[in-house]
Amino acid sequence: MRKNEITFTVRYGETDQMGVVYHGNYAQYLELGRLSWLKDLDVSYKKMEENGIILPVISLQINFKQSALYDDAITVVTRLKKRPAVKIEFDYEIFNEKGDLLVTANTVLAFLNKETKRPVKCPNYVLKKIDDFYDL
Repeated sequence: MRKNEITFTVRYGETDQMGVVYHGNYAQYLELGRLSWLKDLDVSYKKMEENGIILPVISLQINFKQSALYDDAITVVTRLKKRPAVKIEFDYEIFNEKGDLLVTANTVLAFLNKETKRPVKCPNYVLKKIDDFYDL
């Protein structure tokens, strides 16, 4: 299954006094992974919003294995779990530069109409891009 990877360096402001990444920052790291995944598909989240679709997170699960530390280069690996309908689900792994697994995670997001906040189907242009890249 196709995956997306994004690597970046942990900033000082993302850590506590011991230089350990604050647990709440991992949700932002997962968001960076999703946005990179969309960009890899050539799908703009901004254009999706301009077309009236928003994607709020409705479920977030994080399993912490080891701590990321200040100045670590970490890699977020993002995988689409299955072909989306009204929801889209991702699995993640976060590694440090030594290849140690730090975190596993899962998110579920819902496609909503921006005005009504009611569920809608995944846009056809997104499904086409997914079908072109994945064998789901």
